[in-house]
This record gives sequence, C-alpha cells and structure tokens, in this order.
Amino acid sequence: MTDRLTERLNAILPKITSEAFLKGHGLGNEIAFHIFDYPPEEELTVREHVKFLITQIPKHKPGLRLAHVNLFDFVIDVLRERDLLEKAIQIQKEKGDDALHKALKGPLKEEKIADRFAQIVEPKERDLVLVSGVGSVYPMLRTHTLLNNLHSRMGQTPLVLFYPGRYDKMTLRLFGKSSLGDITDDGRKKTVPYYRAFRLID
Repeated sequence: MTDRLTERLNAILPKITSEAFLKGHGLGNEIAFHIFDYPPEEELTVREHVKFLITQIPKHKPGLRLAHVNLFDFVIDVLRERDLLEKAIQIQKEKGDDALHKALKGPLKEEKIADRFAQIVEPKERDLVLVSGVGSVYPMLRTHTLLNNLHSRMGQTPLVLFYPGRYDKMTLRLFGKSSLGDITDDGRKKTVPYYRAFRLID
C-alpha cells in the first residue's frame, strides 16, 4: 500500500462524519454522491478499511444512521429472493459468463435494482450510505447506470461509493489499466461519461 493511499484512507473518517459533509454544505443543488477511487490491486486493503469505518463511525458520530451495501451481496440476495440464484449458478456452470450476463439483464435491470436498493436502504431514514463491492459484482451491474438510476431515489442523503478504478470527475474507468487496456464501466474501450458525483478525497 502506498503512502498516498494511506493518507487518503485516513482522511475518510473525519470527512464523512463532519457536519459540513453530512449536511451537504457547498454542494449547491448537486446530488450528494461521492466516489472514493483507488487502485484495484488495493481491493483487500480498502475492504478492510470499509469494515474499520463501519465500526468507527458510531464512535465519532453517535446516533448517525448509517447503511452499508455490498453490491455483490445485494445482488445475491435479490436473486435468492426471486428464486433465481441456483438457476444463475447452473447457467454459469453450463454456458459460461456471457450466457449468465445475458440471462440476468432482465432481473438485474438497473431501474429494478435501484428501486430495491432504495427499499432496503430507506434514504430518508439514513444520514449516510456506504457502497462497496463494485468490482465483485461486475459485469452484472454497471456502476454508472446504477448511480444514474439512484439520483431520483436518494434525495440529499450522502452516498459514498468505493470504486476500484479511476474517476476524474468526468468519467468512470473500472479497474483502471489492465492487460486488456483501459476497461471502462460499460465493459468497452470508450469513455463512460459520469459527472454527477464528487471525488471524496483527491
């Protein structure tokens, strides 16, 4: 882990428990979405830090109503609720990832997923929402389309997304550079514009 990443991780807790952040000071009319991007090879480090944040936030801000959603676990629960999990596993085993992705396009349509996300999180009852598991759930969910569909459902409740890749305030680039070249969030090599979020820590 680089010293720079350590500095950025250490800056998260004081920022997200500050009154200015929780009240959305300085956002104007912008939605309160924030992205913490990080090198994908540091995934395990960031996972541990998310666990740390969940235990420390109540100590720093007693009474804060926090929700954490791991998108991979969330999708598994959605499939289980609809009796599709075993079918999905079977399709993957017999036909591969492409067939699975095609089969799940309907059940995991972003509008439906955004509705279910809002039902579980109940944004009006929360002061802060943390979202992780972006890399694990790819390509079943596309981050930019999910976020777009959450805009109208989250209100002014701050949402922090932990993103294994790069976000430059204009585009999302999942996994950054890899042996396949730059992989953008829709799985293609073109830029995916997304500018409705702030970088949590520069």
